[in-house]
Amino acid sequence: MAAASLSTALSGLARTLVQHGRLNEADAEAIQAQANASGEPFVSALVKTRKLTAADVAEFASQTFGYPLLDLDALDVDHVPRDLLPAKLMQERRALGLYKRGTRIFVAMSDPTNLQALDDIKFQTGMIVDPVVVEDDKLARLLDKVTGSTMEELNELVGEDVDASLLEEAGTPAETKDEASTDIDDAPVVKFIQKILLDAINSGVSDIHFEPFEKFYRIRYRLDGVLYEVTRPPLAIKDKIASRIKVISKLDISEKRVPQDGRMKLVLSKNRAIDFRVSTLPTLYGEKIVMRILDPTSATLGIDALGYEPEQRDALLAAIQRPYGMVLVTGPTGSGKTVSLYTCLNILNQPGVNISTAEDPAEINLPGINQVNVNEKAGLTFAAALRAFLRQDPDVIMVGEIRDLETADIAIKAAQTGHMVLSTLHTNDAPTTLTRLANMGVAPFNIASSVILITAQRLARRLCPHCKQPADIPPEALLRAGFKEEDLDGSWQPYRHVGCEHCKGTGYKGRVGIYQVMPISEEISRIIMKNGTSHDIADQARREGVKDLRQSGLLKVKAGITSLEEVEAVTNE
Repeated sequence: MAAASLSTALSGLARTLVQHGRLNEADAEAIQAQANASGEPFVSALVKTRKLTAADVAEFASQTFGYPLLDLDALDVDHVPRDLLPAKLMQERRALGLYKRGTRIFVAMSDPTNLQALDDIKFQTGMIVDPVVVEDDKLARLLDKVTGSTMEELNELVGEDVDASLLEEAGTPAETKDEASTDIDDAPVVKFIQKILLDAINSGVSDIHFEPFEKFYRIRYRLDGVLYEVTRPPLAIKDKIASRIKVISKLDISEKRVPQDGRMKLVLSKNRAIDFRVSTLPTLYGEKIVMRILDPTSATLGIDALGYEPEQRDALLAAIQRPYGMVLVTGPTGSGKTVSLYTCLNILNQPGVNISTAEDPAEINLPGINQVNVNEKAGLTFAAALRAFLRQDPDVIMVGEIRDLETADIAIKAAQTGHMVLSTLHTNDAPTTLTRLANMGVAPFNIASSVILITAQRLARRLCPHCKQPADIPPEALLRAGFKEEDLDGSWQPYRHVGCEHCKGTGYKGRVGIYQVMPISEEISRIIMKNGTSHDIADQARREGVKDLRQSGLLKVKAGITSLEEVEAVTNE
């Protein structure tokens, strides 16, 4: 009877785990919904929650469904067959061909109930598929090795398809090269760029940098806020790479003298597509291209996943639920402001609410929200978009950034006339945001009567849970960092980064937000009205219990989420 009452949304392994009491139904539904939204396998999403380990899931699946269990660590990578299944099929279906016997093919899988994967393999091979259960994390790592690293892929492509005449033109200025040298249909370059993009997505990268120099050409990934060089393709193909990226981003391939901005989409599956924001910049030796990866699922993670402390989260939710007023998010470029804003918009995105956004450009697409891309050349500025919004009966307005007095004035008037306005500024912390508005020329009484909450934020790298180790930090160093005497009671343990295969040797995996959430109280409003300084506002906020960025970061250290050195690096004291 219990099985019959299970949600019909649950399928395969998720349903079986619930039936056997290894996972509760609510958790299983939430994990499966997250997996469907992000396009990742259910097992991967489950392992990320740490409710079960990859080994637990593999052992359970093997025993429950009667399939053999294999430890992939026992396999020699060099002897794993690479031609039993197409590389694309192996990556898309998270399956690795092990060997053939007669009309049967034995395939390593972490979820043997994935009927879609089994059907696809059967269709492509024409053979009977026998699953062999393996651990999901080991399978992912082995698939990356088997399907070839980025550098190996490029070397093969260049060796086969790039002719010597092209290599001889390496030192020729881009503008004078023969147009044939930038043939955008060059198959190896197309494959190489696709490989670069897929590697970046699978690694959780936020930006890809294509950088030409006089003697070499390099590609770097930004992972968890830090740039890493991944490959140095031949200098000769830099124009081919630039042309191909510009074509798929709908940019002008003939224009190499001025910066251009565009975007492209990579469809990974029926349920998942990744957007890229593309920016080109003419440099001395060719066009530098930066592609920012915009994963729409980041805005649907929920506010609890962002790292707010409970009282900070409650203050922010209370502010955005008010019928009118202005909520500002501040921080440097790359500090996660857009994700925070869109998380708030996702909460407010209800059928009865009219939401409009003006951005430069729109980074995350959310159904149900009217998004406008600012176009300065055409006269569609932030201010012009705001004026148009106010004629369309909005409830919530989001302005990508307040850059000038005109935009600030219109946004503040909107907040004063019955609209909830969300926006960003580039300042170091919450108190200086108020003085920044005043320096723009906004009247103090307008600031005091419209702004209801400011949140400043930074992103700190999370310690890898697999390799972090207790850190022996002297009490004096902890006190200098900002801890109080009463904090050093021995009830918690700081950790340090080490490095392992899970985190690619960095000791960190993923990032967590550090926040200063400052509601605008009556006393802070009085300080604003009296033209008080940011120091006056900060002192009053401290008296009201508002934690600054360093204090919020130290709480993450106490919780073992990040290291003290990481907090000191991203926060000012």
